[in-house]
Amino acid sequence: MRRYFGFRIAGALCAMVLAVCGVGQPAQAKWREASSEHFVIYANESEGNLRRFAESLEHFHAALKFLLSTEPDTPSPSNRLTIYQVDNRRKVRKLYGGDNRYVSGFYLPRAEGSLAIVPHGIVSGRKISQSMAVLLHEYTHHFLTAASTAPPVEWLSEGAAEFWAAASFEPDGTINVGRAPMHRAYELLSLPKVPIEELLDSSLYEANRGRNYDSFYGRSWLLYHYLTFSKERSGQLREYMLRVAQGTASLEAGQEVFGDLEQLEDELSDYLMRRRILSFQLKPGTLKIGEITIRELREGEAAIMPTRIVSKRGVNEEIAQEAVADAREVAAEYPDDSAVLAELSEAELDSGHIDKALAAANKAIEQDGTNPEGYARKIYALFAKADEETDAAATYTEARKTIVALNRLENDHPVPLIYYYRLYVEQGEAPSEVAVQGIRRAVSLAPFDLGLRMTVGQLMLEKGLKDEARGYLAPVAYNPHGGEMAAAARQLIEYERYVPSAPVIEYTPPEGDDS
Repeated sequence: MRRYFGFRIAGALCAMVLAVCGVGQPAQAKWREASSEHFVIYANESEGNLRRFAESLEHFHAALKFLLSTEPDTPSPSNRLTIYQVDNRRKVRKLYGGDNRYVSGFYLPRAEGSLAIVPHGIVSGRKISQSMAVLLHEYTHHFLTAASTAPPVEWLSEGAAEFWAAASFEPDGTINVGRAPMHRAYELLSLPKVPIEELLDSSLYEANRGRNYDSFYGRSWLLYHYLTFSKERSGQLREYMLRVAQGTASLEAGQEVFGDLEQLEDELSDYLMRRRILSFQLKPGTLKIGEITIRELREGEAAIMPTRIVSKRGVNEEIAQEAVADAREVAAEYPDDSAVLAELSEAELDSGHIDKALAAANKAIEQDGTNPEGYARKIYALFAKADEETDAAATYTEARKTIVALNRLENDHPVPLIYYYRLYVEQGEAPSEVAVQGIRRAVSLAPFDLGLRMTVGQLMLEKGLKDEARGYLAPVAYNPHGGEMAAAARQLIEYERYVPSAPVIEYTPPEGDDS
């Protein structure tokens, strides 16, 4: 699934219109990697700015954990969110593809490694650029999905993301959460208002929405913020979430919990016009984060980075041929760099050269047996090779050995868990219990991958485990951006007469501060 950053355009996923500062790259900047507990950032950026960027993101994660009293499992090194920073928005749009001139960054949730691509200039000196809100919005989705904290209701999902995206970072280390999203001011004050009933009922909203942009995202933020801080409505947000998770339709749950919706509408109108609203202010020392390491990339790693970004984003046939030509050129200059060889393997496979992909992956492992990318590339190449063979037994045996090796190297890497299961499926065999448990574990490690959820949901149906299937399928079926996959999941749920449900967040926000 692909996510734009921000609001909806023409019924697509989400796209944000932001005036991102056109900050030029520092003259002496070099490609560097910032590595932390939850993020890996690659940027042609100064060390100071890169460290501030990583620290801001880790503090943001810590704030989510602290205020929501929940946290996803710590990701394995290869399953951290990887962020690639490119020169400007023009390059972001080129990588994204299409003709949407408003896209200023995008996020791709994948079991093999989620990534975000953002423009240069998110952090400059002590200033956090406006485009940071875009990334924070999407990381909130990433966090809440991984933590399985809320039922899949569109206004709730987007309202929470907007609530957190307005966070600000002070020079002394203070983080403010829940401030007014100024980029939504025009939307809230001037564009067509989305009524409460339509916020709560996505199908009603879709039936009545016009072709032009409206206040859906702003109104979702307003309702979420009000229910979070209103003393008179304390506990109602959690009760609403609980009822939806138990199977009550969103609009019905809202009527039961919130009471007279016209009264709530009036309260929201008054709330919007307040001169001051509450927010959370987290002082320095409140949030603890782990170590952040910064290193300058090796010459080969830096040289292959543009090709790596293109390949990780995903390629078509034409771009694949361009990427493999570039990768071969870099590999000729740096033939012993394991990172270069791993990327060469990916480019060769994307362009249809399976044997060359396998050879490059083997050489990457020979050069550095601790680099997970080499093993992952070899697994992909072996499965592609087996798919073309009449008798693939020997190839699948080699794939099994590689899967085991990667699993031993990184026990919670989702790829070997997924492909161990696929070993059985591709050979027409019933998956072993170990394989089934493995792919279920993969979902817990990468719950944001809807395709993986769909696979396991169908597997649970085949086993007659309806409750388990419901847990996997419901987040797909009721994901507002799930498209055809969501429709297919809904058909499965309706056919089996399930009641959609999802775990509910334990959310008791502390008292806020005036802002």
